[in-house]
Amino acid sequence: MKKFGIIALSFILLFSLAACSSSGKETSGGKDDKITLRVAWWGGQPRHDYTMKVIEMYEKAHPNIKIEAEFANFDDYWKKLAPMAAANQLPDIIQMDTAYLSQYGEKGQLEDLTKYTEDGTIDVSSIDENTISGGKIGDNLYGFNLGSNVLSVITNDDMLTDSGVELNDEAWTWDQFVQMATDVQKSTDKYGTNGMNPADVFFPYYLRTQGERFYNEAGNGLAYKDDQLFVDYFNMQLDLVDAKAFPTPDVQAQVKGLEDDFIVKGNAAMTWNWSNQYLGFAQLTDSPLSLNLPPEQADNTALFLKPSMYFSVPKSSEHKEEAAKFIDFFVNDVEANKLIKGDRGVPVSSKVMEAIKPELTEEETKIFEYVEMASQNASKADPPDPLGSAEVMKALKDVSEQILFKKITPDAGAKTFRTKAEEILARNK
Repeated sequence: MKKFGIIALSFILLFSLAACSSSGKETSGGKDDKITLRVAWWGGQPRHDYTMKVIEMYEKAHPNIKIEAEFANFDDYWKKLAPMAAANQLPDIIQMDTAYLSQYGEKGQLEDLTKYTEDGTIDVSSIDENTISGGKIGDNLYGFNLGSNVLSVITNDDMLTDSGVELNDEAWTWDQFVQMATDVQKSTDKYGTNGMNPADVFFPYYLRTQGERFYNEAGNGLAYKDDQLFVDYFNMQLDLVDAKAFPTPDVQAQVKGLEDDFIVKGNAAMTWNWSNQYLGFAQLTDSPLSLNLPPEQADNTALFLKPSMYFSVPKSSEHKEEAAKFIDFFVNDVEANKLIKGDRGVPVSSKVMEAIKPELTEEETKIFEYVEMASQNASKADPPDPLGSAEVMKALKDVSEQILFKKITPDAGAKTFRTKAEEILARNK
């Protein structure tokens, strides 16, 4: 198993130091002027490795461009980005998550990329409009979609077999999921599943399996009305914690990246994750892994194609057009995507997707096939998370931990969370 190495740590340090410097200040003017672009992303070691190779390809093709890479794990990434935003020193290209798109976009910190798609700087001729629209807030394109993902349950097939557990992913129920996780624990003394963290991904999915949604369409309140759904979801998790089939929040908090995940270390038979993360797990794990549809996805078409992540350009960047050109290269260059493959989701360009299929490994092909299969019974994605979503998610995380540490009951947690969430979202009215 690989861990962050010296190189990765160097980039984490660089991320911190970059916040103290201005963006590409040696630049501008004619085509021969040297321009420095800062590009920031989160992810594990495999993503870091191939992204650096793509950057090297771009610099070779554009000798006047120098790219400074800024890299961190997901949690550290957002902690470091916030003070950069406050200081008006955001990197020129920011890997953006749906949960933060509204926070940065509606505060006027992101450039509307529409003009770059309209003038061809970012070629969208082979990209479906619905795929692009996932990065829109209103009429403004604040994030360019880098790939499509579907929620999945990744399994260690050897552990399931050794536990005598069989999984029919087209028809399994939540009760069967709990039973399987418990059976694995009894058989192996390992966790049946990871902690279904973060809660903002998995509780909304549970709601979708019940025909409900998390946020209302206006983004100014919760959509689900019956708190029994909240209670049922967390009672299920408490049952798994009591059975030692599910890690407690303090154990879960020790996972900082793919390298630390329970399934990578052989400490769990199942892990809930987005489909693009399968490749990273497969590269870090010796055991055979499979991608499976989550429980109860069929009846209410609970699955949806999610923009895996976006590239955004801050308004503060001095090189917005050059940043847009790099985005175009990242999503449309076939040779670059032979390196990227499915890690940031199935490519959004149909031309790129067809061109790289012969280049895919067996594990990468599994991702493409899984997304194609899941999309056949997927429903429309929810709108981008509303303003205040990050605060709502923190409230959900805090309440979730109190419940799982048994400081409060799920009933009390449901009421506390609803009160806090409605108060936060009411500011959007």
